[in-house]
Amino acid sequence: MESREAADDGLVVLKREDGEAFVVVTRPFAAGTVIRRFSAEQTLAAPTWLTVQTGPDQHIQLSPSHLRRINHSCEPNVFFDTDELAIIALREIAVGDELTFFYPSTEWDMAQPFVCGCGTKSCLGTIRGARHIEAQQLDRFKLNSHVKRMLAAPANS
Repeated sequence: MESREAADDGLVVLKREDGEAFVVVTRPFAAGTVIRRFSAEQTLAAPTWLTVQTGPDQHIQLSPSHLRRINHSCEPNVFFDTDELAIIALREIAVGDELTFFYPSTEWDMAQPFVCGCGTKSCLGTIRGARHIEAQQLDRFKLNSHVKRMLAAPANS
């Protein structure tokens, strides 16, 4: 790990030798705990690789900006609740753990799909957004209300 950018909220941004940034915790969090609230620095109509979708045609750049460095995992430990604007621990998180969330829990159709490198046993492979994942696969994930509504829409049945 090359560099470290401290935040005052129990989170720190680190960079791997390849330059990839990620967020770890500096204090433990119990399952169900609100780790951090967030807001919109900017609201956009279309996704970018650094936005979080909060509605069918609404994507936000997170504030504070260090939250944009929370990476994807197919076995996430946090949930971005876009109704409450809060990051919530899905399970116990220990000091030094990297925070990860399931991108399709907020994203319907991603601006920049990618081959997942999470390395978990349940890895889904290419991540393109909830629209591109079988419903039975999505059942094991906590999803935001806008994603649930989009999945239930007649065009997706």
